[in-house]
Amino acid sequence: MASKQKILIVDDDANIAELISLYLTKEFYEVRIVEDGEKALQVFDTFQPNLILLDLMLPGIDGYQVCREIRTRSNVPIIMLSAKGEIFDKVLGLELGADDYMIKPFDSKELVARVKAVLRRFQPARQESTPASRLVQYPDLIINQTNYSVLYRGKTVEMPPKELELLYFLASSPNQVFTREQLLDHIWGYEYIGDTRTVDVHIKRLREKIKDHESWRLATVWGIGYKFEVK
Repeated sequence: MASKQKILIVDDDANIAELISLYLTKEFYEVRIVEDGEKALQVFDTFQPNLILLDLMLPGIDGYQVCREIRTRSNVPIIMLSAKGEIFDKVLGLELGADDYMIKPFDSKELVARVKAVLRRFQPARQESTPASRLVQYPDLIINQTNYSVLYRGKTVEMPPKELELLYFLASSPNQVFTREQLLDHIWGYEYIGDTRTVDVHIKRLREKIKDHESWRLATVWGIGYKFEVK
């Protein structure tokens, strides 16, 4: 029997944490709850979760700091939970490396659906028996979606799953223009409830890690979307 996938809930509101835990346990996930950021960082290494549900407003170390620290050592998927619904807060969370962002109060069934969607997207990285390699290669750039690795100018570039999936998707169709809505559908899925700013944030992060090359670049097509331009 396959081992259960593990989810770490980081939230100082015991009622919300227990409710989330109840729903996830019914879906056969192994759940651990911690109430502050410092404990989250301590438990992370020993528990080794497959996904983290991270509240932003925590005592001591806040969720933004926890996300930043986790990203220095792991690409584990992170869904941020917050009562803050401002675009600035969402963008900041995504720029720090979160994979999704939900505003409180939220529907528990929707949360479970998003957890499943994020884990499905990340699952290929954990499947060593993938029959065919999904790899695209350009000068100084190799994107491998089989083992979720990116080699840029001879060095490995760490990036969260959705960044890699977005880069792979664009690079797999060179010079083809995709609208933000198309990219949301392909990378985040039809069940994703978000806005197109999510795509812009991820493109921005990719450009910070993967600079324009003399042979190719991540290009903006103004008023439409993006493409992986090969010269």
